Amino acid sequence: MSQVEKKAGLLRRTSSSKKPLKEKVVLMYDEIFAKEDPGKNNPRFWDELFLMKVNLEYLESKLESIDGEEVQRIQDNINSLFHHCVQALGEEHQIKVVNALQTLCALFRGVHHKNKSASGFDIINMLMGFDKAEQRMKDLMERLDSLLCGDGSESLKSLCLKLLLCLVTVTDNISQNTLLEYVMINSIFEAILQVLSDVSSRGQHGYDAVVLLALLVNYRKYESVNPYIVKLSIVDDEPTLDGMGMVVHSALAEYNRQYKDKEEENQGGFFSTLTSMVGSMFIADADEKLSVQTNEAILLALYEAVHLNRNFITVLAQSHPEMDIAATPPTPTPTTPTTPLGTTPPSLDMMNNPELPLDPNLQTSNLLITFLKYASIVMQDTKDEHRLNSARLCLIILTCIAEDQYADAFLHDDNMNFRVTLHRMPMRHRKKTVGKNIPSRPLVCAVLDLMVEFVVTHMMKDFPMDLYLRCVQIIHKLLCYQKKCRIRLHYTWRELWSALINLLKFLLSNETSLLAKHNIFHLALLIVNLFNMFITYGDTFLPTSNSYDELYYEVVRMHQVFDNLYCMVLRVSTNAGQWKEPASKVTHALVNIRAIVNHFNPKIESYAAVNHISQLSEEQVLEVVRSNYDTLTLKLQDGLDQFERYSEQPKEAAFFKDLVRSISLNVRKNVSLNTLSQDVLLKEFSTIS
Repeated sequence: MSQVEKKAGLLRRTSSSKKPLKEKVVLMYDEIFAKEDPGKNNPRFWDELFLMKVNLEYLESKLESIDGEEVQRIQDNINSLFHHCVQALGEEHQIKVVNALQTLCALFRGVHHKNKSASGFDIINMLMGFDKAEQRMKDLMERLDSLLCGDGSESLKSLCLKLLLCLVTVTDNISQNTLLEYVMINSIFEAILQVLSDVSSRGQHGYDAVVLLALLVNYRKYESVNPYIVKLSIVDDEPTLDGMGMVVHSALAEYNRQYKDKEEENQGGFFSTLTSMVGSMFIADADEKLSVQTNEAILLALYEAVHLNRNFITVLAQSHPEMDIAATPPTPTPTTPTTPLGTTPPSLDMMNNPELPLDPNLQTSNLLITFLKYASIVMQDTKDEHRLNSARLCLIILTCIAEDQYADAFLHDDNMNFRVTLHRMPMRHRKKTVGKNIPSRPLVCAVLDLMVEFVVTHMMKDFPMDLYLRCVQIIHKLLCYQKKCRIRLHYTWRELWSALINLLKFLLSNETSLLAKHNIFHLALLIVNLFNMFITYGDTFLPTSNSYDELYYEVVRMHQVFDNLYCMVLRVSTNAGQWKEPASKVTHALVNIRAIVNHFNPKIESYAAVNHISQLSEEQVLEVVRSNYDTLTLKLQDGLDQFERYSEQPKEAAFFKDLVRSISLNVRKNVSLNTLSQDVLLKEFSTIS
C-alpha cells in the first residue's frame, strides 16, 4: 500500500478482494488533484469541502507526491483551492474557517516541501497564480488580521497564529521565503500588539505572538527596510510593552522552575548533583528529548525588544511579586502538544491576572532578575552548539543593557535592592551557597556575580574565547558607568580581581594550545585594562579607601602572574610574527601594574627584614602599602573609560542568521499536525448551526 493510501483515512475492508473505502474528504481531495475543475459538475463542491474534517496528512503527502508535469496540469485547481480557502475565512460558519485555516497550512507546507529547489516565484505561481498573488495574499492577511483582532473564538485566534508561524517557517532560511514579501506589505504588526496588550489574549496566545514577531523582525533585516523592525522600534504603548515583557518573563520563569525541580529531583551526593546541574537539563530520557531551541526563540524576542526599543528597558525593571508558576495548575491547552523541557509555551496564569496578590512576605522580582537566573543556567555548560548559542545571546542582551544609560541607572539604584539567587556550577573546592544567605543588593551586583561565575567556571581545553571577551567587556561597561557617575558600589571586588588574575594564569599555562586557535593577547589586554581602570579611577568608584588598598594588595600578592605575563608578551612582541602587534599592546598596558609591583615589593621585603618577620600578614602588607603611596609614580593612560558600542551589523550578522535558521526549524517542527488537531475545535463549535 502506498504512503498516500496509508494516510487516506480507511474506513473498513468489506473483503480481501475489495479496495478499502476512502473518507469523503479524501475523495474530494482526489478530485482537486484530477485535471477537471471539481466545481464544474458539483457547484456546491467548495462549500461541502470546508464542512468536512480536514485530513492534513493526506493532503500534504498528496502535494509532496506530485511531479513537475502534474503540477502544471492541476495548477488551476490548486489556485482555486487557495482562493476558496481565503474566501472561507470570511464565513460566519466557524467550522468552515477552522478547516480553511488548516487546509492553508497543508498547502503552504506541502508545496514548499515538494519544491525546495524551486524559486519563490514558482511557488507563488503554484499556490495562487502569479498574476493574482498580490490580491490573494492581501485578502488572506486582512482576514487573518480580522480574526486576530475580532471578538471570535480564542481557538480560532490560536489557529491563525499557528498558520502564520507555519507560513513564516516553511523555508529553512526565512529570508528566502518570498511569500513573506506579502506579509511585509500587508502588515499584521498591530494585530500582534493587540494580542500582547489584551490580558486574556496574551495569556493564551502571547507565546506564539512573541515568537512570530521575533521571526518577522529577522526577515531580510540587513537587505531591505523591514516594516516590523521600524514599527517595533517606536512602540511606546505601556500595556503592549508590559505584555511582551510578561510573556518573555513567564517563558523564562517556567524554564527556571522546571530546571529547579529537576535539580532537586537529582540531589544526593556530589556526582548526582553535578550530573543534575550540568547535564540533566539537556540529557534526554528514553522518551523525553530535552532541547533549548525554543527558548532561543524567546531570548531572540527579548534581544530584539531590548536592542530595538529603548522604551522596553523600563519593562526590565517593572517590579511584581515573585510567584511560583507551579502553584496554580496550568489550564490545559489541547491545541499544543506536550513538549520537552524548555520548548513548552509556558502556562501563563500570571498574565491572566491583572491584579497580583501583594504579600509583604513575598520577594519582589522583575524580568531582569528572571533573565539573570535563566542565563546562570544556560551559561553553565556551553559544550553543545545550542547551549553555546543561548549563552552567547544572553551575553549580547547583557551587553545592550550595560550600554543603556537608563538600564544602568536602575541597575545601580540603591533604592531597588533584590535578593537574586543565581545557579552555580558545583565545584569540589567550594561550598554550595544557600539562597537565604544572599544579601539584598542593587541588581548590578547580580550581573557582576554572573560574570565572575562564568570567568571562574569555564577555563577549559575547549576555551569559549568569544564568551570570555563579551564577559570582560560587560564588566568594563559597568565600570565606565560607575566611574562616570561616581557610584561607590558595595561589592566584593576581591572576588572579581581574583577571578581575572586566575584567568590570566590560565592563559599563560595554556599559551601554546590556545594560540593555535585564538588571539589570547586581545583578552589579556582587556583584563589588564580592567585593572588599569581600578588603579587609575578606583578612588572615584570603589566603596572605601580600604578597597583601594586591597586592590594594591591583590596586585602585589599575585605579582608572579603579572611578571610571567610581561615576560611572555615581551618575548612574543620582540619576535617577528602574527602576534607581534597585539602582544606589544599588552606590554604597554602593563606599565602601571609593573610600577606598583616594583615599588611595593622592595618596601615589603625591607619591612619584613627590619621587623624580623618571615611571613607578613595581610594587615601588615596593607600597612606598608598605605604608608608608601606618596612615593609611587604612575602614568596616566588614555581611553581606559572608552568602549566600542555594540553593533549587530556586520559583526553579529552571521550569528543571527544561523540562530534564526535554527529557531525556524524548531518552530516548524513544533507546529506539528497534532497541534492543529481540530477535535477540540469542532467540539467547541458543535453548537453552531
